[in-house]
Amino acid sequence: MAGLTVGIVALPLALGFGVSSGVSAEAGLITAIIAGVLAAIFGGSNVQISGPTGAMVVVLLPIVAEHGVGTVALVSIMAGVIVLAAGALRLGKAVGVIPWPVIEGFTLGIAAIIFLQQVPSLTVGGEADAASHSSNALIAAVQAISEADWTYVPWAVGAALIVIGFMLLAQRLHPGIPGSLIGIAVVTLLCLMIDSPLAVIGALPAGLPMPALPTITLSGTAALLAPAFTIAALAAIESLLSARVAASLGDTGSYDPDRELVGQGIASIGSGLFGGMPATGAIARTAVNVRSGGRTRLASIVHAVVLLLFVLVLSGPVGMIPLAGLAGVLMLTAVRMVRAATMRSILKSARSDAAAFIVTAIITVSFDLIVAVVIGIVFAGVFAIRNLSRSTGVQREEIAGPPQPGDERIAVVRIDGPLIFASAERVFEEITRMQGATVVVLRMSKLEHVDASGAHALQDIVQSLERRGVTVLIKGVQPVHEDLFRTVGVLNSLRHHRHLFTSLDDAVSHARSHIARGSGRPASALA
Repeated sequence: MAGLTVGIVALPLALGFGVSSGVSAEAGLITAIIAGVLAAIFGGSNVQISGPTGAMVVVLLPIVAEHGVGTVALVSIMAGVIVLAAGALRLGKAVGVIPWPVIEGFTLGIAAIIFLQQVPSLTVGGEADAASHSSNALIAAVQAISEADWTYVPWAVGAALIVIGFMLLAQRLHPGIPGSLIGIAVVTLLCLMIDSPLAVIGALPAGLPMPALPTITLSGTAALLAPAFTIAALAAIESLLSARVAASLGDTGSYDPDRELVGQGIASIGSGLFGGMPATGAIARTAVNVRSGGRTRLASIVHAVVLLLFVLVLSGPVGMIPLAGLAGVLMLTAVRMVRAATMRSILKSARSDAAAFIVTAIITVSFDLIVAVVIGIVFAGVFAIRNLSRSTGVQREEIAGPPQPGDERIAVVRIDGPLIFASAERVFEEITRMQGATVVVLRMSKLEHVDASGAHALQDIVQSLERRGVTVLIKGVQPVHEDLFRTVGVLNSLRHHRHLFTSLDDAVSHARSHIARGSGRPASALA
């Protein structure tokens, strides 16, 4: 039953994404059928539903515009091989490095693009010339509006609104009611009864094509290599995110990220062999599957069989569906991708997270999805490193116990937190600027992560102070840092090997003995 429900929900989405990608409605159906079966069998999730998705459409449309529809099958196979290799190399957990604000910004950008991509279907319909429009969805939407046929627009917008109305009503009555399919059926019947100018999907084959290898040439493959890596990266990211979300929706078992990549790679290869598009895990359809009671891979297989039956039995009526009706499905789907509560949470959180969210969304719409994710990760990483470096503390402490003569010439300095490249220079400056001591005790027991730059900064601190006649004592080097300190030369920079201590009391006693023997320099030595 879950597979039947998802199949009904997936039909208009598969058709719509196929059309929006610039390929064909047929390619969308083929992808949903072939990828749905192969990813279910070979993938790493028990409940993942795979097929064409909005994110893939966003990437695929400019590729089709630049390289032509005939290259889609080949680029699908190439991307599938790359994803399959990533799974074989056990890179599945890499998606965990993507911060939540970046993921949500990415999702917002995709939703905006999907919405904008439907504008040509509502303004110029069958007269739309995709080649004359920009590959950027925002610019293409503006171009389509400027070229709008205002005798066509009311019909198209009306059809889209009817479908959207049925979807909203069905959601309010019961989540299990396939409002999109009902709305599409109503609009199609109305168009058959009324002489309307609405463009339709057109004739569909009454079956699946035979699998075949696309034409492969060295020059063609080289030209598609960069697009294939882009598609592969997107397929991996979206599929793993979807599988991770699915695992949290119900008691459906865990997922294997590496096996999921293998399954998605095989799914895209199979889809390409049958003339389809690259496939990914679909979060919305996967959620419908789980909410409908899907618990095993059989649900995804049944969903694919349901779509196959539509092709075999109802290809004629399906070909009469108005494109404007599909545009309505995708527009509301795009709106539902954006969760207002999530946006508010991110925007009200740390400034760095809000900035990463906004930057990722803007770059997704303006430039490229993968570039947006990379920049978003870098952006979030820079802020994270900055915040991490700010947690590094340098504090001069008072010597515990009754004061003794000469204590004012001993500086006990505690270094807290991580000592990494981002904080190393600040720590160096703060310690070397301290005044009025001839013996410095560096306390390192509270030191957390140290990288090579941090260790090098400690070496510079010791050498700088020793050159100026200040005796440096180090207390509390943790075992986890000892090898790094020896390799970089921190410990070798000490004047004597006995200047390394495990007890603060012993270090202070040794410092006092230096002062008492008069071996320390004047109190201004650290000036």
